[in-house]
Amino acid sequence: MTLKTKLMSAAASAAMIAGATGAWAEAHGEITVGYFLEWPMPFQYAKVEGMYDDALGMTVNWRAFDTGTAMSAAMASGDVQLSVSQGVPPFVVATSAGQDLQIVDVAVSYAENDNCVVREELEIDKDSAGELEGKKVAVPLGTAAHYGFLKQMDHFGVDISTMDVVNMAPPEGAAAIAQGAVDMACGWGGSLRRMKEHGNVLLTGAEKEELGILVFDVTSGPAAYIAENPDVVAKFLAVTAEANEMWNSGEGVDKMLPVIAKDAGMDEEATAATMETFVFPGVDEQLGAKWLGGGAQEFMKGVADVFVEAGSIDAALETYADNVNIGPLEDASGM
Repeated sequence: MTLKTKLMSAAASAAMIAGATGAWAEAHGEITVGYFLEWPMPFQYAKVEGMYDDALGMTVNWRAFDTGTAMSAAMASGDVQLSVSQGVPPFVVATSAGQDLQIVDVAVSYAENDNCVVREELEIDKDSAGELEGKKVAVPLGTAAHYGFLKQMDHFGVDISTMDVVNMAPPEGAAAIAQGAVDMACGWGGSLRRMKEHGNVLLTGAEKEELGILVFDVTSGPAAYIAENPDVVAKFLAVTAEANEMWNSGEGVDKMLPVIAKDAGMDEEATAATMETFVFPGVDEQLGAKWLGGGAQEFMKGVADVFVEAGSIDAALETYADNVNIGPLEDASGM
């Protein structure tokens, strides 16, 4: 099965079941939200402290995922109503295949925390990246790491058709590179840290940004759910913004860090180190031109075009403007 077949099969399956979203859990006073373990963020303090439950007046169930593509499938089936920190590439893959998802905020920007690692025995760096041709690489398809992999290989002139690209979630990729089963692995968070124990990155976060490889995640949800429950979504985003402000101000770090670390399944030192590489934009910044005021929409089109050129998806949408809904975030800013 080709890369394109694998990626489009998953996306198409999600799109086909997108209509099965009629019986929402919140009809019974509940909502289910997707998130990642080993991906520490301020919202997790609010999650543990019950701030979301209090603000929404309902039980918020949390479900952990390994990849953003799995989040898309869960939202298509109606099992999950919102996903925190879904990567833009898996969002683009799903929407390009016809799944009606919308972005409602920018969750985090993290150019330093999503990358590909080359096994140390190969002694390949950015000056010898051409030697990656013919090598085996673990990549979570349809994710930010996949997009970054494609862009980096294009930058270095590496023909990916010569490579053995294996679809692996980051934890699996980290295990594979540790065992010497792959020559390169791509991922993020705790998995990326474990990968680095066995190899090196080709480009730093700053170097990637210079190439236009922006790396950020969003809070997303099915368009139908957002349209039917704008107040619920706005209240959810208001709590997230409050937690981000507590962290960004520095005033809440001491009390938040141990809570976030425990919820993320990490120790405090690793959590602090990871979050130092994260940026949590405030609401006003998110609504500005760089992000949801136009920048995110343009970036998504760029991601889609790269995936089309690489043969990973059939076609890009003409525009991704309809896949961004700033209404709930604007409402949240006044709460």
